[in-house]
Amino acid sequence: MNILSIQSHVAYGHVGNAAAVFPLQRIGVEVWPVNTVQFSNHTGYGAWAGEVFGADHIREVVQGIEDRGVLSGCDGVLSGYMGSAEIGEAILDAVARVKRANPAARYCCDPVIGDVDTGIYVREGIPEFIRNKALVMADVATPNQFELGLLSGLDTGIVDGLLAAIDWLHALGIGSLLVTSVQTDETPDHCIEIMASGRDGAFRLRTPLLPISVNGAGDAVAALFFAHLMRGMATADALAKAGSSLFGVLKMTAEREAREILLVEAQEEFVKPSTLFEPVKVG
Repeated sequence: MNILSIQSHVAYGHVGNAAAVFPLQRIGVEVWPVNTVQFSNHTGYGAWAGEVFGADHIREVVQGIEDRGVLSGCDGVLSGYMGSAEIGEAILDAVARVKRANPAARYCCDPVIGDVDTGIYVREGIPEFIRNKALVMADVATPNQFELGLLSGLDTGIVDGLLAAIDWLHALGIGSLLVTSVQTDETPDHCIEIMASGRDGAFRLRTPLLPISVNGAGDAVAALFFAHLMRGMATADALAKAGSSLFGVLKMTAEREAREILLVEAQEEFVKPSTLFEPVKVG
């Protein structure tokens, strides 16, 4: 299986493609990474070096791949952080190119906008671009709870609101979705949840809440969930495998008190999670 992954990239640490590519490769997926930025490290450190690539750069790289005559063998496109609406347009152009070459290909949009502890951290206009253009083209979406609430305008902190927001995404034509970092009025204080929904139902995966805050976890689990779906897993199974793998990685990261997520050291979790959590059907 081949996935074109268009995301940000850092040399040190793991966010964007630096968080998504290796887990996919570890489970046997061929990844074609296209980087929208090349930074020394995540901007959360407060200082970094590097360059944001323009939309023309992304189009040129995708054109070069197309010139090899291989887009018909691309099974899916994964996108994450969009630095500007122009970059977003270049990403959607890549999606269209892939789908023309392979009508069976699917597009997974990870609508990176912000989080509950940071608020919105993307440029003005990006949430609207994602809502009005990117999600409309997506087959799979992987927002966190904050992003889903912002995009839908619904209160995702209560179960009924969360389910209504999930239905809103399905109404856009999105067949499968994953909602990360979920804590509702029904979530125990010591737990955190991931929700997934598809044509075979909606499911909740509940795991212990670890004393950790690292970047890149959402990028990694989105990539894994998408790949498992692409391989034909049912929604519940893809949720169980991706969510359990992420928990195993985060558990080791917390135990080592590492600032960066330990994707390499904990790589066996992607293949065989130490603890397999069972999803529960909801709704």
